[in-house]
Amino acid sequence: MWSLRKSVRAIGRCAIKIEKAAERCIAVLLELIQTKVNYVVQEAIIVIKDVFRKYPNRYEKIIATLCENLDTLDEPEAKASMIWIIGEYAERIENANELLDSFLESFQDENTQVQLQLLTAIVKLFLKRPKDTQEMVQKVLNLATQETDNPDLRDRGYVYWRLLSTDPEAAKAVVLGEKPLISDSTTNIDENLLDQLLANISTLASIYHKPPESFVTKLKEVKKQPKKEKKKKYDAESLLPQEYDSNPSSPSGPSSPPTSQPKNILDLDILGENLPSTTPTTAPSALGEFDFFATPKEVIPKDVVLNAMQGKGMQVTCGFVRKDGHPSMELTFTNQTAGALSGFAIQFNKNSFGLSPTAALQVPVLMPQQSADASLPLGINPQMMNGLGASNALQVAVKNSVDVFYFQVTFPFHVLLTENGLLGREEFIALKSIAEDNYKPLSRMTTTDPDLLMVKLQKYNIFYVARQQRDQQEFLYFSAKVARDEASIFVELVVDAMGNARLNTKSRSADLLPLFDQALGTILSS
Repeated sequence: MWSLRKSVRAIGRCAIKIEKAAERCIAVLLELIQTKVNYVVQEAIIVIKDVFRKYPNRYEKIIATLCENLDTLDEPEAKASMIWIIGEYAERIENANELLDSFLESFQDENTQVQLQLLTAIVKLFLKRPKDTQEMVQKVLNLATQETDNPDLRDRGYVYWRLLSTDPEAAKAVVLGEKPLISDSTTNIDENLLDQLLANISTLASIYHKPPESFVTKLKEVKKQPKKEKKKKYDAESLLPQEYDSNPSSPSGPSSPPTSQPKNILDLDILGENLPSTTPTTAPSALGEFDFFATPKEVIPKDVVLNAMQGKGMQVTCGFVRKDGHPSMELTFTNQTAGALSGFAIQFNKNSFGLSPTAALQVPVLMPQQSADASLPLGINPQMMNGLGASNALQVAVKNSVDVFYFQVTFPFHVLLTENGLLGREEFIALKSIAEDNYKPLSRMTTTDPDLLMVKLQKYNIFYVARQQRDQQEFLYFSAKVARDEASIFVELVVDAMGNARLNTKSRSADLLPLFDQALGTILSS
């Protein structure tokens, strides 16, 4: 499906870039509309809207054909494009008021993009045919200004309302004014810049269309390594050698830390004086020493795991991230008591993966209403494993000068995926054949584009291995390793022409797969 959409968009770009080809492109788009394939029709309408903007008053004869497909539109961009066409050529469409009124009936349920376009189109219609649309424009202005909490929609509604009520001629000049023609400038790139972008095709420079030095504050000199012979990549079906690019591991991506509060925590070691002592952190550096060009810290989402009532005035929020090759627990402590809090320490109960702190908790003395962040590196300690089934729940005890407090938190499983998860050919083949395939449907994926999926998953240490197209389906193969016992995971992701996706995972440590599948589903839907 995505490839068909790209094809339709390419036809539209040809029409905009090559005026001599515009007539032929319009004819092809009309033929595609006649197929009545829903997503093709919608993509064609989006493209035709841009053609109308490029060549005004030239192809309006096809508007009647477009209006025949109003009932099939269910995508916001397609609806907004059709509404723009109706509003722009309202004086040539006899039943333009009826068409726009059909959209107005579901105004509050529509996407913001559709609401904004519908508001503008109805105001255009009113300025062109004021006699029979006064009630409609009053209705849409009321909806936009009084029954919505979207500031963009509300502000535009008030602007139109004031223009129409104070100076209709000014409103015509603003709303019906001549618009600049659109153009396709995708190829207007300086030759020197183009050479630089091609040399940095695998970096952010090719995305930003800027040379690296324009957005990287500090560039370290890298000694050039002699070119190595390319490794081999696997054929997704037979796993025979093909071209293979081994991608270096990338920094781990953001984590999503769901948490839950337990009623009781059992078998937790008693915390006492033997807990690691804390030392106050150093005072902030002077303003003169502050690095204004330092890279901003990654914002890690945190959830409240211990509220002030449970913590006798101490609130704790928690999140997880993978950094420097290990999981890290990111904590924020807030003192909501009337006195100072000190003597902070932390301890984990035994858990499925043997996760435990590898350093003491560093939290300074907290005065009333003060907060402090703490980053707690975690490692895997075999003596901390509870021998039970795989679970990503952690039972935690936190001590301060007031008392010992307990909470439970679940960590995102991807923080356990290691940076050496790209498997060798033999190991990958062995994993592929250890069990029968068990495909599970995936829903709510934010993208099914194979190239985007490869980039997205590598941020979470899920490494691309191979890809293949057959039976109108895209087969993508990945691998990963879990920090516990370096357990390897085989990943097969199948995307069909309709954008539907299926997941198939295998591992010798089968108890890890439910947690891995859940984590992968969360990553793909975020």
